[in-house]
Amino acid sequence: MNVNHVNAICRATQEILTNHLGLEVSHQAPSSGIGSIPSNEIAVILGVKGELLGQIVCSFSANTAKEIVGAMMGGIQIDHLDEMCWSAVQEFGNWIAGRTATELSKESCIIDVTTPIINEGESKLHSSYPFITVPMDSRIGRIYVHISVKEEELKKEAVNV
Repeated sequence: MNVNHVNAICRATQEILTNHLGLEVSHQAPSSGIGSIPSNEIAVILGVKGELLGQIVCSFSANTAKEIVGAMMGGIQIDHLDEMCWSAVQEFGNWIAGRTATELSKESCIIDVTTPIINEGESKLHSSYPFITVPMDSRIGRIYVHISVKEEELKKEAVNV
């Protein structure tokens, strides 16, 4: 994985948390792996296509999801996640997708991101591709950004010609 791509994705996520939700965010030590990615209680799954292929998964606790939705709705208290809240969590994923595409374009990398899929319930997502996990801490809880992207083969071949 290209470190510039990983940094662009992390910048995008941090900008959404800071600029849209008003959160101060600190990055924790990243880790890498292959195999299973913990989804915690909620996972927002974004497919990436274009010059990069793969997935970005943002996972967090249900309490953090309630805080995100509350912040998106002007600071109201959210006691349970109903259909409107799930729609807001999906929109949070759209915000990250849009900002990620913008940040990657600054690295001369053009992508499209699929409509977010929301996974509810603690589970493990399985991938045969390597991933990097970057935990981000804020007053509303820890958000894990799991990144598994690789350059599309045609772009690599064009560069090597």
